[in-house]
Amino acid sequence: MNNYEYIIASLPVLSADYRGPLDCGAIMEEIASQLSKSDSACLQTLMDSWNGDNLTPDFYAKALASRNRFIREYFAWDLGVRNCKVEYLNKALGRPEGQDVMVLEGASQDEEFEGRAEAMAALGAGDLIKRERALDDLMWDKIDELTLMDVFTLDVILAFAAKMQIINRWLSLDEQTGREMFRRLVEEIRNNKKPIE
Repeated sequence: MNNYEYIIASLPVLSADYRGPLDCGAIMEEIASQLSKSDSACLQTLMDSWNGDNLTPDFYAKALASRNRFIREYFAWDLGVRNCKVEYLNKALGRPEGQDVMVLEGASQDEEFEGRAEAMAALGAGDLIKRERALDDLMWDKIDELTLMDVFTLDVILAFAAKMQIINRWLSLDEQTGREMFRRLVEEIRNNKKPIE
């Protein structure tokens, strides 16, 4: 039996003045050790996505068929954003429309990604760093939306893990941005905006 209250209360408080890379793997292993086998599998799905080579049509099909709501909705959004990136690059490079866009077997191609306008606006934002930051801000906001009504649930833990990965990526790309994102997460925790204590 899971004790989500204990796990969430024991999540590491990320210091706003943290320097250097995060050992996300070690933190996630510690969290996984306290979860049931099925909940740990959900966390593992999220962690598997941190390796870009794993992001295949089969991976997305399995994620979108998950019994966990957060996993399904998070990866539906992620796939939509990734396809927007491909569309943007196709247009910028003069490639055929639809080339390399990932369409899952059995999925309707008529379904419009609800975040398409925001993703395309983010992709049009200045230089590469600004674009990536805008896309990660969209993902952060989506994570908040997915856990808005959750308190002591697995989805809160998964949301924490997803945000940790965003922060870790920015610490390696741009330390100042990574530290700003740390401050944002710390403030969310302190202000109880998110139900992580």
